Amino acid sequence: MPAAGRSAAPAWDPGQYLRHADHRARPFADLLARVPDLPTDPPRIADLGCGPGNMTRLLADRWPTAHITGLDNSPQMLARAESLAGPTPGGGHLDFAAADAGTWAPAELYDLIVSNATLQWVPDHVSRFPVWVDGLAPGGTFAFQVPGNFDAPSHRLMRELAQSARWKNRLAGTLRHEDAVHEPAGYLQALTELGCEADVWETTYLHLLKGEDPVLDWVKGTGLRPVLTELGEEAEAFVAEYRDLLRAAYPPASYGTVFPFRRLFVVARKADA
Repeated sequence: MPAAGRSAAPAWDPGQYLRHADHRARPFADLLARVPDLPTDPPRIADLGCGPGNMTRLLADRWPTAHITGLDNSPQMLARAESLAGPTPGGGHLDFAAADAGTWAPAELYDLIVSNATLQWVPDHVSRFPVWVDGLAPGGTFAFQVPGNFDAPSHRLMRELAQSARWKNRLAGTLRHEDAVHEPAGYLQALTELGCEADVWETTYLHLLKGEDPVLDWVKGTGLRPVLTELGEEAEAFVAEYRDLLRAAYPPASYGTVFPFRRLFVVARKADA
């Protein structure tokens, strides 16, 4: 999960991230369901921004014989993922390596390069598409999903609070918005112009979350990480203000708290030789 904003890369907490693992896994499963047959058996697969590896492991369920490498720039995430490394039940192999999606270039041909909720952290990630498509075998696939909810209250309120008088000097430039993700048509154009057959769509999930302040608990594992990293010991005061705003924006019901979450999906297949 690459760095965001102007300051140091966010300090990631695998345990916090995995607290909503079931909800976070569903978009990845929906993405993989649309990936076509891969050109090589056993296939070579790269998971760009693998995090703690829990979803990288799902790749071995879909392609049991594959050699799969999970790539991430977070030492904390890679340390958590390393316990999953080794032979897979279907005869393939799973390993992990340090890499930043902002600079990574394939050193070999891959049948599938996949990225799950990572590219929003990579400024100008569309400029990396030619390098990644070049790294695909003929008939290979580049597939990714990114959040498309930067205008949702969860993100908008975070940015507004960061820009308030109390916090703007500490947090100026920490949170990105305008260039974090593109609209679906932009991804379709970029990958079609690279000669790919692109399938692009969007979905809004209605996650039903349980517990106290569940939306805050969710964003503590992802979008709030740059703020927590930048503020350090002062983060508690920011979180308290932000929590109150989220409680008003996402009021709980007797059956839980509904958290709408828009996501964008892209599956781009490279032409055969």
